[in-house]
Amino acid sequence: MGGHRDGYYSKHGAPQKYDPTFKGPIYNRGCTDVICCILLVLAIAGYVAVGIVAWSYGDPRKLIYPTDSRGQFCGQEGTSNEGKPFLFYFDIVKCASPVALLEFQCPTTQICVSECPDRFLTYLSAYSSSQELEYYRNFCVPEFKDLQKDPIQVLKDNECPAVLIPSTPLVRRCFPSIQVKNGVVMVDNETTYDDGQGGVRNVTELLEGAKKANLVLEARELAMKIFEDYTVSWYWIIIGLVIAMVASLIFIILLRFLAGIIVWVMIVMVILVLGYGIFHCYMEYAKLKGEAGSDVSVKDLGFQTDLRVYLHLRQTWLAFMIILSIVEVLIVLLLIFLRKRILIAIALIKEASRAIGHIMMSLLFPLCTFFLLCLCIAYWASTAVFLATSNEAVYKVFNESTCPLAGQPCEPATFNTSNITTLCPDAQCLFAFYGGETAYHKSLIVLQFFNLFMFFWLINFVIALGQVTLAGAFASYYWAFKKPADIPAFPLFAAFGRALRYHTGSLAFGSLILAIVQIIRVILEYLDHRLKAAENKVAKFLLGCLKCCFWCLEKFIKFLNRNAYIMIAIYGTNFCASARNAFFLLMRNIIRVAVLDKVTDFLLFLGKLLIVGGVGILAFFFFTHRIKLVEDTAPTLNYYWVPILTVIVGSYLIAHGFFSVYGMCVDTLFLCFCEDLERNDGSPERPYYMSPELSEILLKGTLEPSKSTDSQG
Repeated sequence: MGGHRDGYYSKHGAPQKYDPTFKGPIYNRGCTDVICCILLVLAIAGYVAVGIVAWSYGDPRKLIYPTDSRGQFCGQEGTSNEGKPFLFYFDIVKCASPVALLEFQCPTTQICVSECPDRFLTYLSAYSSSQELEYYRNFCVPEFKDLQKDPIQVLKDNECPAVLIPSTPLVRRCFPSIQVKNGVVMVDNETTYDDGQGGVRNVTELLEGAKKANLVLEARELAMKIFEDYTVSWYWIIIGLVIAMVASLIFIILLRFLAGIIVWVMIVMVILVLGYGIFHCYMEYAKLKGEAGSDVSVKDLGFQTDLRVYLHLRQTWLAFMIILSIVEVLIVLLLIFLRKRILIAIALIKEASRAIGHIMMSLLFPLCTFFLLCLCIAYWASTAVFLATSNEAVYKVFNESTCPLAGQPCEPATFNTSNITTLCPDAQCLFAFYGGETAYHKSLIVLQFFNLFMFFWLINFVIALGQVTLAGAFASYYWAFKKPADIPAFPLFAAFGRALRYHTGSLAFGSLILAIVQIIRVILEYLDHRLKAAENKVAKFLLGCLKCCFWCLEKFIKFLNRNAYIMIAIYGTNFCASARNAFFLLMRNIIRVAVLDKVTDFLLFLGKLLIVGGVGILAFFFFTHRIKLVEDTAPTLNYYWVPILTVIVGSYLIAHGFFSVYGMCVDTLFLCFCEDLERNDGSPERPYYMSPELSEILLKGTLEPSKSTDSQG
């Protein structure tokens, strides 16, 4: 038996030996992973340089303002387009599809106008009326002055559009006011229109296919209605998030004093909440029985932008009921199998509550992490936007008839004197998009890649800094022999200072490894997107395997990094040594990891689930006007699921922020507990550092100590 134990320990590292001088986090430590620290500083300097270059060459107005065929912004002050905020297309039929409409790149003359046309009118018919012709002049190129010019020649020279179509502005572009009524596409209640050149065209030609046109229009309408819902419900959403924050804080405080009771109440409440969800789904399912249209399958219905349609289908509520039932059964089964371990997990949660109670500032520390994360996100987003708008205007040849040079780049200033007009008499040099062929513009994709990589690296670094800080503070609590007398002053600030002063390199190392894996996952997702239309099933299969492997690798690295940071906070060793020591310590206590640490994580997850579920149900009853006391107070919405989903997601993030402190505390105390068992044996000469309450239930409730003292001699 002893030989087996010795072989086990040799395989998973030597246990910690008794050290009478060890009193918790080591204060006399040196800098670790200095090379990675220098690399991070250089990378940040390069990141700042990329930002400066992006801000010097970028112009976000390219995303905000539309650009006419001359490459000028519509509505820009100080130009001839001042007071003309909308972009008008001469022949929108040439915008090949709804996708082209959304990309705003059409092979037709585009000008800036003060307002979109509000009537059907051809140039030939307007030519006979001075009043109509003066109105039509607003939609001709700025160079057009001669109103008496032969109309055929005007149309041939592309100085004016052949026809005006009633349009409405969408993101500062004039699009035909298309309605779809009973499957018929119409503009201004007309299904056909005069093309201005003696022909009659069907309105459906304005967009490629009535079905796609309907999808684009409904998507536009959906976006507008969602925005409208946010404008009338934003303050109620904020109130819901405040309720989630207060509920999370109250929950944490109650855990501090009534951990056992709260955990059992939490378990019962989660089961009851899920049970009510199942009951509600069943009642809705039964209520729809026999109603017209309720038996239509979701597959036959297809995609609908009005999500309320799905709530009138029995299949929808049946799916909800099945999902909730599966979740309920899984939770109940887990609780049955883990019932003996819940008391042990409660003891660990109680100890975490005591630690947080003595270091109350730890509850506010996630705000610091959140602030730093916001800075990283803001810098990344602004740099990405400026890089994306660093391109120059690209002009290309557009031609009505066959032309060998169509689609080739051109220069507007020299176009009329070039040989292009000789080969293609009716060709035009029009603005196409923002791009460029210079080395700088070709390197923009590399800069965007570097921007994304630095975003991942800095985000992971900020999270690592928060984890090391909290781990150092809670380790100071655990290794204080007399609590709270031996807890050092300001443990949170001391841990934060140690992390920045000594271990920036180690944090940079751990976050760099994770960032590399994440950027590889992004590349795999990009390749998967590019191969969607491919028929190579082998390549798709291999790509799917790689995506799965790297997903698992990312999860493992996150777990390993988290425990490595705890060891860094305690011993001040470099990242590799800390990761190795943490991994071997967990392997030597693998049973405890499975039955104790993960059970605690599961209970904390139930706490988050309870808060999110409670706030979500409250939001559902409020926004659906089912609370009689405030029935008239709730706003009238197009889609009540918009604020409900926002509140649910926001509540989860808030609850996760509070419970992440508990999670880090539990993980730190667990590793300290495992080391305590290896260093000490509970005798007067080598007493445990764990509290008597924790010692009583852990040593009796878990496996016997690892007997590591046998090998310590």
